[in-house]
Amino acid sequence: MNEETSMTPDPIPPTPTQAPEETPAAPYSPPADPWRPWLMEIFAWGKDIAVAVLAAILIILFVVQPVKVEGTSMLPRLVDQERIFINRFIYHFSEIHRGDIVVFRYPKDSTKSFIKRVIGLPGEEIRIEAGQVFVDGLPLIESYVDPQYLDHASFGPERVPAGSYFVLGDHRNSSNDSRSWGYVPMENVYGKAIFRYWPISRVGALE
Repeated sequence: MNEETSMTPDPIPPTPTQAPEETPAAPYSPPADPWRPWLMEIFAWGKDIAVAVLAAILIILFVVQPVKVEGTSMLPRLVDQERIFINRFIYHFSEIHRGDIVVFRYPKDSTKSFIKRVIGLPGEEIRIEAGQVFVDGLPLIESYVDPQYLDHASFGPERVPAGSYFVLGDHRNSSNDSRSWGYVPMENVYGKAIFRYWPISRVGALE
């Protein structure tokens, strides 16, 4: 019996498949903090506020000073017990002008301070006739004097000494001023009234 030779074909080895290339991992980035922009904004505002507060403190310490009005000699412009700011620095850079409301050490007692209005400048002749003020012979227009507070007495004529000022209260018939005790030396003047801050109903600049 003839044997047939059978042949079983060798299995074909599988074609190797190429492994896919791995995508490099992205560097880790933490999630964004949603509060960061707000915190930076708050920090910026806080820094600005701190600078503003510091500037205000320096201004109060070296430029302006709060004072309390005592008495009625500056009615109606200033009322007893009102609080105002005075500029202590202004006369280092500018002249004292007629009409300025100034704070000064009382010439007869330097422990006391007065507040009055500058009327006569150094070298000017001051004369008052029945309440009307004349400066170098010319009538002075005084819109700040209420007619009910006018003093109809007379004064002078007198010439203001060099380096001094003639001052009056706006409440002429109750003011203790240059008509009674003389002139204010320039070195006695230490501030100009600039702003009323109390009471709230009367807040505003002073003229």
